Amino acid sequence: MTACATPVHSPDGAGIWQGRLALQLDGEPPQAYSGGFELRGSATQGELRLSTPLGQALAEVRWDASGAELRRGQQLTRRGNLDELTRDLTGTALPVVAMFDWLHGRDTRVDGWEADLSRHAEGRVTARRSQPAPAAQLRLVFMP
Repeated sequence: MTACATPVHSPDGAGIWQGRLALQLDGEPPQAYSGGFELRGSATQGELRLSTPLGQALAEVRWDASGAELRRGQQLTRRGNLDELTRDLTGTALPVVAMFDWLHGRDTRVDGWEADLSRHAEGRVTARRSQPAPAAQLRLVFMP
């Protein structure tokens, strides 16, 4: 993971972060993803775009108070909230909302997840979850 992210802050304080992420889930079967991300908005209303390592659009997740949706090409999946959507897709709820705080260097606690912000100044955040199963690891690389 060698790409960077540049935080761009809008007038309302919402940010746009770009960079690279890697996610490993130790489920059955194990799953892994790595590629680019663009995170914008806030914990209450936002958008996460994922791309392949070569920069091709892979998926777009949007959420607000009314629910969350995932768009992959022409396929659209809707759920009641972001945790429910990521749980259905990966088998576990992912800490997308906490990523906003982690990217700002704030150690927000999320059930089962522990963020390591010791390299935040270098543009690196790692978060691990051991419980509940499956165990997971999320790595983010960005421009601090």
